[in-house]
Amino acid sequence: MPTNAPLTKLCPLFIKPFTPFIVDIYNMIKRSLISLLIIIVTAITAFAQQPAFKGGQPALTDFLKAKIVYPEYSRQNCISGTIDVSFQLDNNGRVTSAKVQRGLGIDLDDEALRVIKLTSGRWTVPAGYAPTTSLVQPIRFDPEATRCGLTTPANMQAAIDDYKKRQELENAVTNYYINKYQGKADLSKESYIIALKKQLGFDDDLISDLLKQASQKLKQGDKEGACTDWNFIRNIGSNKADGFIAKYCTAP
Repeated sequence: MPTNAPLTKLCPLFIKPFTPFIVDIYNMIKRSLISLLIIIVTAITAFAQQPAFKGGQPALTDFLKAKIVYPEYSRQNCISGTIDVSFQLDNNGRVTSAKVQRGLGIDLDDEALRVIKLTSGRWTVPAGYAPTTSLVQPIRFDPEATRCGLTTPANMQAAIDDYKKRQELENAVTNYYINKYQGKADLSKESYIIALKKQLGFDDDLISDLLKQASQKLKQGDKEGACTDWNFIRNIGSNKADGFIAKYCTAP
């Protein structure tokens, strides 16, 4: 028998018993490929049915970077972090039910929520999309590298803890002035409130920074965010934002 004869002629009894086994393997691979194809098509279809920011992900990233106004406390204390904001979209791409899903419990949370609300109306929503579906967008905050390069995680955590402790004192100040404007404050406590303001750093430098912050928000079309800053200035006993409040924040 020639040495180059086909294997089936050389060993017919060797090949035939394995034929069913080879067929089974072929069918198994075929089923696996079909299943994989179904998964891929399903994933692509699901992705295509999701809302998209107009211009795509790069446009969303650029938009968020351009709109973020770094909150004053976190800016001064070189606090960085990622805040996850969940929200829903109506059929016109308007943001609804926005809330912080995972945050730091400081002013970065408020700013992340603010910039997500600014994306309202800038989303393309596919037909049949359920407006009760929640989306989650991470918002990254990174302070100035040149000024904050030596800040350690321990420094940031200490500043975060201090922010949370400050809230009770800050509320004491703002509640006092709100009551004072309404004629309800105990004026004998004013010296204590002034001491608290000094302790918290509520001075002309802070007010100047807050005015700049509010101006940035107003230029973005965020009158609500600007009014929040102006009202805060008023509620720590300053009249430097009263003109802006009268012009932009007083209900007609």
